[in-house]
Amino acid sequence: MNQFVVQKHRATTLHYDFRIQIEGILKSWAVPRGPSLDPTQKRLAVETEDHPLSYAHFEGQIPEGSYGAGEVIVWDRGECLYPSDPLHQYRQGKIKFILKGEKLKGEFLLLRTGPQSGPKSKWLLMKRDDSHISYEEITRSKPSSVISLRKLED
Repeated sequence: MNQFVVQKHRATTLHYDFRIQIEGILKSWAVPRGPSLDPTQKRLAVETEDHPLSYAHFEGQIPEGSYGAGEVIVWDRGECLYPSDPLHQYRQGKIKFILKGEKLKGEFLLLRTGPQSGPKSKWLLMKRDDSHISYEEITRSKPSSVISLRKLED
């Protein structure tokens, strides 16, 4: 089973760290406005460094002076399914996947917008049109951690 996690992270700015398991690691993107269940929304996702699978459970404070210093909660988590080889899709710059999370469900797409890959490359995170769409702003309507039930500001 491949997993995914979305960590709400207040560092220099508030953003959502979107992470999907590919080849035994968590490929990661910073999504400033957070994921959406609205297929008309295209959310900027800036690729960041890979993380170990164990990081999917991290919730707490990253100490001042450390990279990414600030508060982190696990906003969502669950299973990530791929219709074809995810590493090949990643290299092609177009990753199709299905999320079975506590908040995010259904088909999604990550699409690289430029020729380069790796940290700082820009992608778009989009919800595909399926039976799990919603036009509510899920990051506002469901702000709490799926682990501790805390809100980031608590």
